[in-house]
Amino acid sequence: MYLSCLDLEGVLVPEIWLCVAEHTGIDELRVTTRDIPDYDQLMRHRISVISKNGLRLADIEQVINGMTPLPGAVEFLNWLRERSQVIILSDTFYQFAGPLMRQLQWPALFCNYLTIDDGGRIEGYRLRQIDQKRQVVKVLHQLNFKIIAAGDSYNDISMLNEADRGILFRPPDSVAGQFTQHPVTHDYEQLRVAFRAAAVELDTQE
Repeated sequence: MYLSCLDLEGVLVPEIWLCVAEHTGIDELRVTTRDIPDYDQLMRHRISVISKNGLRLADIEQVINGMTPLPGAVEFLNWLRERSQVIILSDTFYQFAGPLMRQLQWPALFCNYLTIDDGGRIEGYRLRQIDQKRQVVKVLHQLNFKIIAAGDSYNDISMLNEADRGILFRPPDSVAGQFTQHPVTHDYEQLRVAFRAAAVELDTQE
């Protein structure tokens, strides 16, 4: 039996910070893990920018409340859940994720926590675990599950490498060119085909 592990932003929903940048006009928030692979460096940048611009958690929540999953994402996720159990492994935060998880019909989500002061300002963040995505896959392997994983960016590569089969979904050219061991898909139909092929390969290894 295999489990499916999916990244959230860029695979099922838009990049939250890019939506915040678009809504607020703060171009400094447009950088993502596609631009800065070091997650701690990226988050320190984001927290500095929102502090400088006076943004609070409520301001970001307002943007998230207006977001919807990527076109076709709900249908893909429903298709996948008919074939395997699905876990969303994300570097986002529980304080952000609720409205989007509701629209995705509440799949299991492992992510991180923000630290918020009494005034609703974001002070910092707390990782569930360093390199959480890879660590989750390692633990699932210890439980004798086979894992097919899909992600789009640098922060997904350790998860894809650890999985029995890894799939890139709409990655930037820099990621696709650097990690050619993982097939690249550009839409949900291609992603379905890649999952089917990976499942067949895993079945033949039993």
